[in-house]
Amino acid sequence: MTSITPVNSKNLPVLSKDMAEKKLGQTDFLRLMTTQLKEQDPFSPVDNQAMVAQMAQFSSVAGISEMNVALKSIAEQMGAQTALLADIKAASTLKTAGA
Repeated sequence: MTSITPVNSKNLPVLSKDMAEKKLGQTDFLRLMTTQLKEQDPFSPVDNQAMVAQMAQFSSVAGISEMNVALKSIAEQMGAQTALLADIKAASTLKTAGA
């Protein structure tokens, strides 16, 4: 009989920084899904509800990813505007001090 070792944070392998930062994308998901469909048992196919749930979950993740990109862009624009306002304030302070 074989023994089963439970998985917890103490016995997980340490991942390198490169491995930890690698993320699956849309192409990876589609490849996994088509492989799953291709390799499934024809007499016991994947449940339609499970497949739709996987697709909906991926769609949600993709939407969140796009929202993150948009929010980063907004944050960068706000940072640039804040820096510009600080420069304008500093310039106006110098002008009034010199007058």
